[in-house]
Amino acid sequence: MQESGEMYLETILVLTNKIHAVRSVDIAAEMGYSKPSVSRAMSKLREAECILVDPEGYITLTEKGRGIAEKIYERHNVLSDLLIRLGVSREIAVADACRIEHVISDESFEAIKRSR
Repeated sequence: MQESGEMYLETILVLTNKIHAVRSVDIAAEMGYSKPSVSRAMSKLREAECILVDPEGYITLTEKGRGIAEKIYERHNVLSDLLIRLGVSREIAVADACRIEHVISDESFEAIKRSR
């Protein structure tokens, strides 16, 4: 899956935990994207069987989508915490973790988790 798809899934997970009932407009507001961009992304995520959209427009993660979202979210949290512990400012640590979480190998990430 591409980085953008992972970001959308992670955002849906976070919003679901925060507000429970997630719609495209919530995702657009959270990510700062236009509604048409979010709509296109949701269509791709539906085709990839990562989300379900009910007739009222509420979005839920499928088991597949939840698995991807939880993996990315864990990486984000672990990497942010590590960078902060190393002395990086919270703002920079969060921004860097957001980029790293999509490209780090499973092997390297597991090694980082073991070293905590």
